[in-house]
Amino acid sequence: MRKPPIKTGRQEQFINNESRKKLSYVDKMKVKIDSPIGRRQYSKRLGCIEPVFGNITVNKGMNKLTLRGQTKVNAQWQLYCLVHNIEKLQNTMH
Repeated sequence: MRKPPIKTGRQEQFINNESRKKLSYVDKMKVKIDSPIGRRQYSKRLGCIEPVFGNITVNKGMNKLTLRGQTKVNAQWQLYCLVHNIEKLQNTMH
């Protein structure tokens, strides 16, 4: 207890075992990526998702978002994604 009891204090018990020790999100992600299934999934990400971000940042020149506020930023990001998807459709048609 932080403060000593004045007249009649209350007693608290804390269970101090392994179930109370929680892993941080970073540690959980490390465990997930280090598993065989996680390695397969992460290797797919490199060929599937990363080129999209590379195209948007390098070819479209979006290094940072120029608007402020979550709704405006979401709208700007969705416009960049829309342009990317339209270009993909155009490339598949020709």
